[in-house]
Amino acid sequence: MSKSPKFAAAALLVCVMTAPALAQQKTDAKADPRYHIGRAPTAAEIRGWDIDVRPDGQGLPEGKGTVAQGEKLFMDNCASCHGEFGEGNGRWPVLAGGKGSLTSDNPVKTVGSYWPYASTVFDYVRHAMPYGNAESFSVDEYYALVAYVLYLNDVITDQNFELSNKNFTSVKMPNEQGFVMDDRASSEKSFWQKDPCMKDCIAPVKITARAAAIDVTPEDSKDKKSRGVE
Repeated sequence: MSKSPKFAAAALLVCVMTAPALAQQKTDAKADPRYHIGRAPTAAEIRGWDIDVRPDGQGLPEGKGTVAQGEKLFMDNCASCHGEFGEGNGRWPVLAGGKGSLTSDNPVKTVGSYWPYASTVFDYVRHAMPYGNAESFSVDEYYALVAYVLYLNDVITDQNFELSNKNFTSVKMPNEQGFVMDDRASSEKSFWQKDPCMKDCIAPVKITARAAAIDVTPEDSKDKKSRGVE
């Protein structure tokens, strides 16, 4: 190591300058890992994304729209995929119908048959529709579009109905009571262990019969030989 006074002074200066940065890194490491990428969003930016609506209506923006207004929006922006009556076009999602089908072998999950709350419809449509141009409508237009989708599902039966933030929570969906709370934390608790099994986790399987002995190959009726056997 050099014993030059100038070198020692320079080394000391470097230590003084880097000490705060090292101290900050230690502080960050104690809190949460930080990668120093990007920047913190502004309050205005957060408000722009914070548009979720909850089942009790919390988060609904002020606005209103009628079924008739929604029908025009739907025809111009949605019918090409979802069909004029919400019946779905090709492989695009069906929006209407399916009532009473959820317990059948071929359940049809639509807005009317499956979705639990009207707020689910508003929240999803506002976040994701029109497809490829999401969040391009005004708040009033989204109220109108949701009103028309609910009308297609007979949830709203008056075509002159005006949906708004004031009457929104009065709309009840048919399948609201069809959902149960996720109880896996208690009902499946016995399946989950702190230390997962890694060896001899199940008892050995005892083979009681083999397919050859069962002889599932069809036989010809004439000579009782299995087909393909000479």
